[in-house]
Amino acid sequence: MAGHSKWSKIKRQKAVTDKARGKLFAKLGREIAVAAREGGGDLNFNPRLRTAVDNARSQSMPNENIERAIKRGTGDLPGVSFEEVTYEGYGPGGVAIFLECLTDNPKRTVAEIRHLFSEKSGNLGQSGSVQWMFERKGQIYVDSEKSDEDMTLEFALEAGVEGFDSEEGMYVMSTTAGEFHAVVESLREAGIPITAAELGMVPTTMIEVKGRDGEKVIDILNALDEHEDVLKVYSNVDLEEADWTEMESN
Repeated sequence: MAGHSKWSKIKRQKAVTDKARGKLFAKLGREIAVAAREGGGDLNFNPRLRTAVDNARSQSMPNENIERAIKRGTGDLPGVSFEEVTYEGYGPGGVAIFLECLTDNPKRTVAEIRHLFSEKSGNLGQSGSVQWMFERKGQIYVDSEKSDEDMTLEFALEAGVEGFDSEEGMYVMSTTAGEFHAVVESLREAGIPITAAELGMVPTTMIEVKGRDGEKVIDILNALDEHEDVLKVYSNVDLEEADWTEMESN
């Protein structure tokens, strides 16, 4: 099993259908700029940047936006300097929530995140309070309509994938954090049509929530995901089928 969660699936589908393209592109641009700042602007020598650019293109981010973000990161264009920060806490029903953020003002961001947790029946915790419930893994997504399963699995195993799962319309592969970029490059060279790839926090155990608690968890995850400084939201929530299906349609 790839170890992904239903919330992970919902986030990817929501990103594709969300009408707020401007906000999505702004977040993708920040990630590209930080990757370029840390490793340079050449995609051939900066795996993190190449992955960020590929993910942006999968969301139909215009090339000019991508090029501007790279130039801001390398200093060729003026721009705000963003800092990478993480926040951890608990949501309704005791679910763990881990946030990866990019911000130009950490004091403002933590105040706003703390307010969102409190407003949505959650609690912002100390550093390390929930991180132990997650593992950093590579997650690679392939459109099952564009790639044969047996062929994809064969190449995935040869590339070093440690987990392979099939869900609606998608093959989901997991890797160790250290092998992630090498596996992505191997799959690209093999001609596997990667839809998205990311290093993320995968929950080691899930917490099932039902009914009203499920609705509250959906509410807080949505609110955090929509915050402009929040790049990625991870949770160990296991929602009832009815709950997460309803969320996908919203």
